[in-house]
Amino acid sequence: MLEKITPRERKEILVAWLALSIAFTLAVTLRPFDIWGGIDIPDFLYFFIISLFTVGVGFAVHEMAHKFTAIKYGFWAEFRKDNQMLLVAVALAALVGVVFAAPGATVIYAPSLTREQNGKISAAGPVSNLLLCIPFFLILVAGVMLGPFSMIGEFLMLLGTFGMMINAMFAFFNLLPVSILDGKKVLAWNPFAFGGLFVLSLVMLLLSYDYGGILSGLLSLLL
Repeated sequence: MLEKITPRERKEILVAWLALSIAFTLAVTLRPFDIWGGIDIPDFLYFFIISLFTVGVGFAVHEMAHKFTAIKYGFWAEFRKDNQMLLVAVALAALVGVVFAAPGATVIYAPSLTREQNGKISAAGPVSNLLLCIPFFLILVAGVMLGPFSMIGEFLMLLGTFGMMINAMFAFFNLLPVSILDGKKVLAWNPFAFGGLFVLSLVMLLLSYDYGGILSGLLSLLL
C-alpha cells in the first residue's frame, strides 16, 4: 500500500507534518504576543516531540484514510499541501497562540463520485482520528500506572492526553457540516452515520480534557 504514496506526496505530507507540529508547539510554549521574549529551547523540543507523535500522526493518518478509501473505490487520490495556510498556521500560533490548521487536502481524481462513495471517503478521515484515540488512551493508562512523579510516566500521560485531545479535535472539527469539511458530505450521504460520528467525536473531545484526572481517580480505587 505504501508504494501508492508518490515521492511528491511524501514530501508534501512531511512538510505539512513538520509545519503543524511547529505551530502546535509554539501555541503551547509561547505566551500570546511574546514571541520576542525568546523561546525556552528544552521546553520547545519537549513539546515538539509530543506534537510530532500526536498532531503529526493524527494529520497524516487522517489524510491517508481519505486516500486509501478512495483507492478502494478505484479512484486515485493524493495529498496536496497549502503553503499559504501552513504559513498562516505557524504565524498565528507564534503571535497569538491560536492554531488554525488547514494544511491542505487529499485531492481525489475521479470522473464522478456517488453520494455514498463521497460520504464514506469523507467519513474515513474522522473515523481514523477516533480510532487513534484508543492507542493514545492506552499510552495514558501506562503513564498513570507508572506514576505522574516519574519522568517517563509524566511524558506518557502528557503524550496520551494530548494525543486523545488532538485527534478528538480533528474528528470534531472535520465533522462540522459546513463548507468543504467532511461533515457536510457525510451528512448528505447518511444523516444517521453523521449524527453518530458527530456525537462520538464531541464526547471524546469533552472527555479528553480531563481524562488524566478521571483515569487517575479510577486507578487509585482499583489498585
